[in-house]
Amino acid sequence: MTTTNTSTTMSAASISSFDLEKLQVLGHGNGGTIYKVCHKHTNAIYALKVVHSDFNPILHRQVFREMEILRHTDFPYVVRCHGIFEKPSGDIAILMEYMNLGTLDSLLRTHETFSKPKLADVARQVLNGLSYIYGHKIIHCDLKLSNLLVNDKMEVKIADFGVSKIMCRALDTCNSYIGMCAYMSPEWFDLDTYGGNYNGYASNIWSLGLTLLELYMGHFPFLPSGQRPDWATLMCMICFGEPPSLSEQASKEFRSFIKCCLQKESNKRWTVAQLLTHPFVCKDPR
Repeated sequence: MTTTNTSTTMSAASISSFDLEKLQVLGHGNGGTIYKVCHKHTNAIYALKVVHSDFNPILHRQVFREMEILRHTDFPYVVRCHGIFEKPSGDIAILMEYMNLGTLDSLLRTHETFSKPKLADVARQVLNGLSYIYGHKIIHCDLKLSNLLVNDKMEVKIADFGVSKIMCRALDTCNSYIGMCAYMSPEWFDLDTYGGNYNGYASNIWSLGLTLLELYMGHFPFLPSGQRPDWATLMCMICFGEPPSLSEQASKEFRSFIKCCLQKESNKRWTVAQLLTHPFVCKDPR
C-alpha cells in the first residue's frame, strides 16, 4: 500500500466508507470516478473508485466476486483492493491502493517516450500481473496505458481488472472506442476471420503490444500524433490494415517482442508464459 509519510497500515475490514474524506478527483472512466481519499483516523491515503451501477444484479455479483478475490491477495504487479462498499443508490465504491504518479498515460504525456530498459521493465511487470490474475480466472478486457498505474518507485500495476471486464459488457460499443475498443484485437471485431473462438487471454496480448508501442512512439500506434479516428476508421485499421511495425532504430529484441504480440490471428500470438521468456524482457538491460 502506498501512503503518505504519516500513514499507518490498518485492516481492510476496519475501514468504513464514512471514515474516508475525498481530497481530489483523480480521473474518470469505465463508468466511474476515481478520487484520492484520506482515512480520517490514520491519514492513510487511498484511491476510491465509484462505479455507477445499472442496477443489474448479475453485474453486482460478478464485481463483488472478482474484487473479493483480489482484496485478499497482495501481489506486486496488481493494484490492491482494500474494501468494497455499496451505496444506497446502487453505486459500488472500491477502495484501492494509491499510486502517486498516476497512470502510464499521464506519465507519457509529461515524459515523452520511454527508453528500451524502461519498456522492458514495464512489459515484465505487466506480464507478471497478467499471469497472476489469470491464475485467479480473471481476464482483463481493457488493457491500456490509462489502466496501468505507477508510483515513484516505477512500480507498474494493473488496475480495473474485474470491473473493466464486467463494465465493458454493458457499454455500447459504438460509443466506447476511446475507452476500450482502440486497444482491442482484430478477432474482437471480426471473430469469424481472426479468432474462431474469442480468447480474452490472446486479446490481452494484442493490447499489451499496442500499449508498449504507444510508450515507444509517444502516440497511438495506428495513427499520426494527435489524430483520433471514428469507429469505422478504427475498425478498418485494426481488421484490414497491417499491424503497426517498428523501424530499424528499435532494438531487434523489441521488434521481435512486438511482432509476437501483434499477430492478427489470435492463435499465433505468444502467451504470457512465452513472452516472459522472450529476450526482450529476460535480457539484462545493463
